[in-house]
Amino acid sequence: MTEFNTNILVDVETTYLDQESDPEKARYLFAYTITIKNQSQEAARLLSRYWKITGGDGHEQEVEGDGVVGLHPYLAPEQEFTYTSAAMLDTPVGMMQGHYKMVGDNGNKFDVDIPAFTLAVPRTLH
Repeated sequence: MTEFNTNILVDVETTYLDQESDPEKARYLFAYTITIKNQSQEAARLLSRYWKITGGDGHEQEVEGDGVVGLHPYLAPEQEFTYTSAAMLDTPVGMMQGHYKMVGDNGNKFDVDIPAFTLAVPRTLH
């Protein structure tokens, strides 16, 4: 069973990138900015990420990778790290969720849950 750390908080803000999207070709690009805050008493390093991206049609895509945006941020207690990345959907609405794999200074590896968040073209959801 995977241990989840609830002392590392993840906050997400999303933006629809209208100029880079092409609805006629079912290409909807979204930026997401994530802030990771270490509220524990121990420092930790982000090792990898896992995403499940679900389009409005139910199509799922899984993405796994080393670090985030080419980095393995090290977060001391009370430290934050913010980065921006992007996701392409073939529907105007979708969602993402996942987790980060991290390692504490004590060598213990743990996961940090990234709760589901919505990606939506403005004015498509009521």
